Amino acid sequence: MLPKVGIGRHCCSQSTNLENYRPLVGDALIDEIRALADTLSGLRLCHINSTAAGGGVAELLGRQIPLLHALGLSADWRLIHGDPEFFQVTKGIHNALQGGAYVLSQGAKETFLERNRESARLLDEDYDVTIVHDPQPTAIPHFTRVRKGIWIWRCHIDSSEPHPEVWAFLRPFVQEYDAAVFTMAQFCPADLRVRRVAVIPPAIDPLSTKNMDLPEEICRRALADSGLDLNRPILLQVSRFDPWKDPLGVIRVYRLVKAVMPAVQLALVGSMAGDDPEGWALLDSINEEAVKDPDLFVFTNLTGVGNMEVNAFQRGADLVIQKSLKEGFGLVVSEAFWKAKAVVAGKAGGIPMQFPDGYQEYLVQSVEECAERVVDLLDHPGLRAAFGRAGQERVRQEFLLPRLIRDELALIHELLHRGRADLA
Repeated sequence: MLPKVGIGRHCCSQSTNLENYRPLVGDALIDEIRALADTLSGLRLCHINSTAAGGGVAELLGRQIPLLHALGLSADWRLIHGDPEFFQVTKGIHNALQGGAYVLSQGAKETFLERNRESARLLDEDYDVTIVHDPQPTAIPHFTRVRKGIWIWRCHIDSSEPHPEVWAFLRPFVQEYDAAVFTMAQFCPADLRVRRVAVIPPAIDPLSTKNMDLPEEICRRALADSGLDLNRPILLQVSRFDPWKDPLGVIRVYRLVKAVMPAVQLALVGSMAGDDPEGWALLDSINEEAVKDPDLFVFTNLTGVGNMEVNAFQRGADLVIQKSLKEGFGLVVSEAFWKAKAVVAGKAGGIPMQFPDGYQEYLVQSVEECAERVVDLLDHPGLRAAFGRAGQERVRQEFLLPRLIRDELALIHELLHRGRADLA
């Protein structure tokens, strides 16, 4: 049994082959990845995060680790485990890094540090490179008895304007790392001092069950079996049930649209993450709204909705919404674009970088603006189709998994080479 608090190894049973991506991303990128992997032969790499399912980081690692194995690299994925008190604290820190209010009490600090200290004690293997994701495990290297290898902090959060007191607490731990990685340069706090800051956006795996091609009939059947009417417009938001994703705002958008287009339906498809205690209360609020409206559907991983079903929903919907108020990257935007779907999304974090040129007007900042853009696209199916095709090509060029693997391996190669040069 994995320890209640500490580090446990998470296994990925999937395997994959880099060559399968060659038709999608081209020869040059695949050959570059193979050359980098050859230079890193024998490398021992470890990723550490806080949950094995329910969030974008877990989804990324679930696809990256098998591909790294296929490249002949030794890569582990390990989880920091904590009790509800710990995750209540780390959720507060997460929100505070995005600029939210949070009182970081002395007790909260002690809870955070104690779990990280215990996890460092249980991390009993030496790695050449350790990548620590987001705030939950940030202090682990501080408590390691003998500091070995390269340590990289990977922040997936929009931390451009963090809460000052929370950031003052966290910053010294981050500054112990050899490098920090952000989705966008703007996300790096101005006063952070580390030897290397890198910008590496996330990416989606086009060959995963969530993104692979599916027959239209399968998608239609999945939606129909879920109770949706295929003869009426379907709006969709896929996201964790997190206040920053603004699902209650999406419901308000849907009602404004429904006032002028009575046939419209809304499906909210979300997952519950083990490290996010806020999600349960928000899901209760969403369900309270859904019981009042037969055209408002709520689906979660708790009711058997997995990656294949999400894929079918994204392909079967008429229009995708991602009305985030704050966002790190927003993998679901790239997922929808990859399926050639038009997207109306919040102008937040890394979402704008995913939008194709000429369609920035569909980045919105209010419920009313979002509803207007949704109506516009539902009224113009030709525009909607062109938007989706442009989005798909944007993702093909910039946001598929091989590019992410290349960028991370290039950073590791650079840091290891610099480390040897520093010792010379």
